[in-house]
Amino acid sequence: MHSRIADVLPSLADAGPATALARLVAAGLDRLPLPGRGATLERWRSLAATGAHDLGLAKLFEGHTDALAILHEAGAADRAQQPAALWATWCAEPPDARLVLQANSNGHFSLHGRKAWCSGARDVTHAVVSCWSPDGAPLLAAVHLRQPGVEVTRDGWHAVGMGHTASVDVLFDGALATPLGGPGFYVARAGFWHGGAGVAACWFGAATRLAAALRERLAGRDDPHRLAQLGRATVALEGSAALMRETAATIDRDPGADAMALALALRLHVEATCATVLDAFGRALGAAPLCKDPVLARLYADLPVFLRQSHAERDLEALGRLVADGQEAPWTL
Repeated sequence: MHSRIADVLPSLADAGPATALARLVAAGLDRLPLPGRGATLERWRSLAATGAHDLGLAKLFEGHTDALAILHEAGAADRAQQPAALWATWCAEPPDARLVLQANSNGHFSLHGRKAWCSGARDVTHAVVSCWSPDGAPLLAAVHLRQPGVEVTRDGWHAVGMGHTASVDVLFDGALATPLGGPGFYVARAGFWHGGAGVAACWFGAATRLAAALRERLAGRDDPHRLAQLGRATVALEGSAALMRETAATIDRDPGADAMALALALRLHVEATCATVLDAFGRALGAAPLCKDPVLARLYADLPVFLRQSHAERDLEALGRLVADGQEAPWTL
C-alpha cells in the first residue's frame, strides 16, 4: 500500500488537498492496514508518504483514515464502505465549542452546537465527531455533512501555514447523526493512542522531505558547516525512524494494551526531530528555498502549525507521570 501511494502522489502535484484526497479514495488507496493488526508500520509509512508530499493532504488523509479505523472499532464498518465518501475526524474539545447529541422522539439522534477545528469542512462529506449527551457524558457520533442542519462557517481560521486545510467552525442545528460506541468510547478504546501516534508519521514524512532537499543541494559539495546541518538532521531522523519501527512492532504484538506512553513518547520525539530538521534546513540553506521554491516554502510554513497539534509541556508532563509510576524504565536496553 505504501509503495502504491508513493507512486501515485507525484501525479497529484497540481491538485489541491481535497482533490488529491478524493483521487486517493477513488483509487482505493485510503484502505490502509488498520492499526494493531500486524501492519501498523505499513500504515504509518503511507501517512509519512502523504506528509512528504503535502501536509495539507496529509492532514485530510490522516483524518479520513482515522475515521475509517474508528468506525471499524465501533462495529460500524459498513458505514466506512460508502463509495466516494470523504471522512473527517473532528474531536477537538475547546470549552467554547461543544456539540450535544440528543435523542429524538422518533428514535433518531441529532446534533446541536458548534464544532471547532474542522479540517476540510468545505470538502469532506462525512465526519466522526466528539460530542456530549445532555447530561454531560462524552460521546462519539458519525454524521453526514450534506444535509439540512449543517452550516460550514468561515470562522476560526486565519492561518498561513496549513491554510489549505481550512479548519473552520461548523454549526449543527438538528443534523441527524449516529452514535458510535458508548459513553467514553472515543478515548477508552485502544485505537485512540494508535491514531495519535499516526499523526506523528505525517510530521515525520514532512521532515524527511526537507532533509532530502537538503541532501540533494549538498551532494558533491565540500561545505563543512552546511554538511554538519545535514548530519544533525540525519541523527534526529534516524532516531525517530527507529522509535517508529519499535513502537509499531510493540503495538502489533499487543494491540489491546494501553499505548498512551508509547504514543506520547513517539509524538514528542518526532516533534523534537522536526524542530531540529526545520532549524538545520534553514541554517544550511538560508532564505533562498523558502522564497523561491513554492513546495518547500509551503512545507516549511505548514509543518510548525501542524506540530502544534502536540500539547507540548502537557504531553511531557503526562509522559513523565507515566514513567514515574511505571514498573520499568522505558529506556532499558
